[in-house]
Amino acid sequence: MIYLDNSATAPLKKEVLDSMMPYLTGGYGNASSIYEIGRKSRAAIEEARKTIAERIGALPGEIYFTAGGSESDNWAIKGVMARSAKTHIISSAIEHHAVLHTLQFMEKKGYKVTYLPVDSDGKISLSDLENAITEETGLITIMTANNEIGTIEPIEKIGEIAKKHNVLFHTDAVQAIGLMDINVKEMNIDMLSMSAHKFGGPKGIGVLYVRRGINIENLIHGGAQERTKRAGTENVASIVGMAKAIELATEDINGKTAKMAELRDKTIASILEKIPYVRLNGHKTDRLAGNINMSFQYIEGEALLLSLDMAGIAASSGSACTSGSLDPSHVLLAIGLPHEIAHGSLRLSMSENTTEEEMEKTVSALCGIVDRLRQMSPLWEEVNK
Repeated sequence: MIYLDNSATAPLKKEVLDSMMPYLTGGYGNASSIYEIGRKSRAAIEEARKTIAERIGALPGEIYFTAGGSESDNWAIKGVMARSAKTHIISSAIEHHAVLHTLQFMEKKGYKVTYLPVDSDGKISLSDLENAITEETGLITIMTANNEIGTIEPIEKIGEIAKKHNVLFHTDAVQAIGLMDINVKEMNIDMLSMSAHKFGGPKGIGVLYVRRGINIENLIHGGAQERTKRAGTENVASIVGMAKAIELATEDINGKTAKMAELRDKTIASILEKIPYVRLNGHKTDRLAGNINMSFQYIEGEALLLSLDMAGIAASSGSACTSGSLDPSHVLLAIGLPHEIAHGSLRLSMSENTTEEEMEKTVSALCGIVDRLRQMSPLWEEVNK
């Protein structure tokens, strides 16, 4: 199998599994216990907290472990606004559903939300952002990089605007960790969400970074874990695995991403050259190194996806069957694609281990699949006429 869905989940790295094994077997002590086996678990958690903090320029006390990116997003938005006297939130039209659905929940509770539009590349306008800020604005939540089209937002400048207006800034960096060099202090980020399984760690473990001094309400109540802020017995093995994964993912990050971007651009050029009526979605250069999102006219994305699967290639689509919705991706619609083109979209997301040979095989398979599917389409028959 050629695996090109790393944005959905990345394979667990062997070194990560090796780091977890001692805490899945002998080191099973509850970290809240005072006996030796419990103290060892506590020490492992605090060492992991320190490692993760270092990798994003934070302090260990600003790192809170969660069950993943969705919980981190929920906690950041609900937790901060619950302690704020302000009632206005600013976000974008292309956020992950973990943010969008949380904002819809907040609207039902009486909060006002401004959803900033994006341009055809998927970028927000900084002037739109600044103009949207009012005296009631308590939070700006804009993702670091889009999970579908890979576009990277101007996070550092967004942070500057938020700081200038004394508004808290949260970013969903779930897709960006391991593919971008992120420093929360230099980028004026007040809160940041991440999830381990996106960069070679285990599923079911994430982090919410909360800048020291921010007043945030608990999302989960029950125990005194995570310095009384997040109840629940700690998932020691996964916490240790997440620390190892971020350590590996951020090692020589610029060298790895440069190599991936070169292969990405070569693949995009090859597809555009060999297949007609195709467009690239997302910013051409300001995009995640491993992300390719393209729309193929006159075919359905689900048919393309299933055909690739039969050819031994795992990818994802922004069309109906993958989401259970009759509508195509909200991201593709937000960048201005009409329904009929958005329905024929495909995302290929590479890893540092993806080879040139794998991408050449994928392009070759795509050429045959697209041609076959188009031959079955009455729309394609009209185009040929």
